Amino acid sequence: MTTDSQRILIAFGGNASYPPNIKGLAEEQFSLIEKACEHLAGIIEGGYRLVLTHGNGPVVGNILFRMARTARELAPMPMDICVAHSQGGMGYMLQQTLLNVLRAHGIAAPVSSVVTQVEVDPADPAFADPTKPVGRFFSQEESERMSAESDWVFVEDSGRGYRRVVPSPRPLRILDLPAVEALLDAGVIPIAAGGGGIPVVRNGDGGLHGVPAVIDKDFTSALLAAELGVETLIMLTGVERVALDFGKPTQRFLDEIRADEARQYLDEGQFPPGSMGPKIAAALQYLDHGGRKVVITSLDRVYDALHGEAGTRIVP
Repeated sequence: MTTDSQRILIAFGGNASYPPNIKGLAEEQFSLIEKACEHLAGIIEGGYRLVLTHGNGPVVGNILFRMARTARELAPMPMDICVAHSQGGMGYMLQQTLLNVLRAHGIAAPVSSVVTQVEVDPADPAFADPTKPVGRFFSQEESERMSAESDWVFVEDSGRGYRRVVPSPRPLRILDLPAVEALLDAGVIPIAAGGGGIPVVRNGDGGLHGVPAVIDKDFTSALLAAELGVETLIMLTGVERVALDFGKPTQRFLDEIRADEARQYLDEGQFPPGSMGPKIAAALQYLDHGGRKVVITSLDRVYDALHGEAGTRIVP
C-alpha cells in the first residue's frame, strides 16, 4: 500500500453525537457535532486531507426500537435499511455542521456524505452469535419482556443495564471506495462508511442484498484507511490514552507501542472485547495492510495527538 502523508482518517464513535445522557433531540445532536467539528478546523488548516467515518450504535438502536413500538401501525424496515437511515441522518448532520464550522473559520472546503455499502461474508459466524450492542439501556424486566415478544437478544452491559445485541460480521470490501477516492481527489472532505457501512452480501449471480447486521465501524474504518493509502488512522474514544491494567492500582498509560506489543497485550486480555479490544484489533489490521500509524485518543485532544503531544500511538 502506498501511503499519503497528508491523508488522515478520523473515526468518530456513535457517542460523539449521541451520548447516553441526552434526550435525543436533534438540537442536542447538532450542538455536540458542532463542538466536535471545531476540533477538526485546525487539522484542515494545517493542510491535512480528511476522511471521516462515524459509528451509529445509539442511533440505529433507537430506530429499531421506534419501529418495534409502531409495528402495528407501520410496516417495520429490515435492519440494513435502518443502518442506511442512521448513516444518512448522521451524515447529513455532520456534513452540514462541518461546512458551517469551516465557513466560520474562513475555510472553503466542500464536504459530502457517501451512502456506503460494505460487503460481508454470509457465512460469517457473527450471524449465529450476536455481540454488537445497539440502542438504549433497559432494565432486566424490560429486556425479558421484549425478548418474549420478539427475536431480540439482550445482554447485561457493565452493570449499566441490558442492551440489545445484533450480529457484527467483519467487513470484506467497501463497495463505494471509488466514490470516496474521487471525492478526495476533487478536494472534497468525504464522510463515508457511517455506522460501519450498510451490510450487504452477494447472491449467486453476483447481485447484492442487505443482511440484518451492524458492522463495527473501527474495522470498516481500518479497511477504508488501508484502501485509501491513509498514513494516519485516528480512532476517537472516551479516554485520552490507552492504558494497561485499566482501573487497577497498577494502571499505566501508553504513549507509543509497536504492533507486536499491542498484539501481545490483546492476547493477554488487557483490552476487553466490550471496550478497547475492537479498536486495538482494528489498528493491527490496518498496520498489517501497510498503514504507518494509528492514534487512539479523545476528541478534545485529537489535534495534540496528531502532533505527538497526546494519545496513544501504535506503529509497525
